Amino acid sequence: MSCASGRPWLPVPEISLVLPSVLQPLAGGQSVLTAPADGPVTVASLLDAVAAEYAVLGRRLRDETGALRRFVNIYVDGDEVRRLQGLDTRVSPGQEILVIQSVAGG
Repeated sequence: MSCASGRPWLPVPEISLVLPSVLQPLAGGQSVLTAPADGPVTVASLLDAVAAEYAVLGRRLRDETGALRRFVNIYVDGDEVRRLQGLDTRVSPGQEILVIQSVAGG
């Protein structure tokens, strides 16, 4: 496949952020957000990009200090980031980041 200039079309590597249904309305109804990435990025920089585009969603994921909210869990390849390097956990293009929001009730 090639683009209009005749050069080969190269897909932009992306990182996918999968949202639970309760957070999807804050992202325009999308269940998956994608961010272009030329190489590894941190979870923090990925969340910064999300907050720049969807401010209310960003505030639901992190508190005013930038820390993950207690009821939000983020998984990279099935590992919870708090058990890895926290928000400094590096993710690479092609990886899927899963957001889980704890729900309390009774």
